[in-house]
Amino acid sequence: MLDHVAIPVRDLESSRRFYEPVLAGLGAKVVMEWPGGVLLGTDDGMVALRQSDQLMPHHVAFKADDRSGVDSFYEAALAAGGSDNGPPGIRSENHENYYAAFVIDPDGHNIEAVCHRPQ
Repeated sequence: MLDHVAIPVRDLESSRRFYEPVLAGLGAKVVMEWPGGVLLGTDDGMVALRQSDQLMPHHVAFKADDRSGVDSFYEAALAAGGSDNGPPGIRSENHENYYAAFVIDPDGHNIEAVCHRPQ
């Protein structure tokens, strides 16, 4: 449904160093760059990081092909400087196969990787 979403960041280079390895595990790569921004994505969707002085925390959920993708996302996000906001696991309150992990990025955004498929 969504083609892309933009995430405001305080320091583009710092955020890029965080997001590139985190999203690479989900198949994303740099698609385009411009002054003050970078677009990362796959054929399935993209996320733009845009330098901004005005931040409001966002929640963005990235689709993983399988549960190991969620695990890799979580590990990469913590290694890149993110803070734990919910380790990988089933969130049965959503549905029986909702496998997700949550991390707070350096700008305070709650980012998630989710897989809806059974193991």
